[in-house]
Amino acid sequence: MTDPSHQDCLESIEVLTAYRDRLVTDVKAMGQRLKLPQKQVEATLSSHAELQRIEAVLIQLASQLDANAPS
Repeated sequence: MTDPSHQDCLESIEVLTAYRDRLVTDVKAMGQRLKLPQKQVEATLSSHAELQRIEAVLIQLASQLDANAPS
């Protein structure tokens, strides 16, 4: 398998960041509708498995961009 191009990494980061932001917004909106305390909403966000996976992939993509960056 070949390494993804610089442009592929940038596009993936953009898509994943938009998805992460939308997911965070949805969780916060749901917390407001349910009238949950802000601390509970924040705890839910910090332990959300999908958000953790997205963050890990974003970190991996960023390091791959750094490694493949032209000198």
